[in-house]
Amino acid sequence: SSAGIGILDIFGSEIFATNGFEQLLINFANEKLQAHFTAAAITLLQAEYLREGIAVDRVEYTDNAATIALLEGKPLSVLAVLDDQCLQA
Repeated sequence: SSAGIGILDIFGSEIFATNGFEQLLINFANEKLQAHFTAAAITLLQAEYLREGIAVDRVEYTDNAATIALLEGKPLSVLAVLDDQCLQA
């Protein structure tokens, strides 16, 4: 008998010949979902195992916080600049 672990991978953005605003928002939503999933499935679970004294190998992963900050960070981000441009129009 063997054991396995399934991992949902939605990290990253799709690349098309032309990406529009709608695709940017879809990719942004995917990045936010990935951050939530990673926090729930890896970070919080590892912390719970440590609290309960369960021996587990630490899982290292790439954090997408920089991508999210690029899109929604304050005071300067892609969405903040777009919002500012819309208000000036």
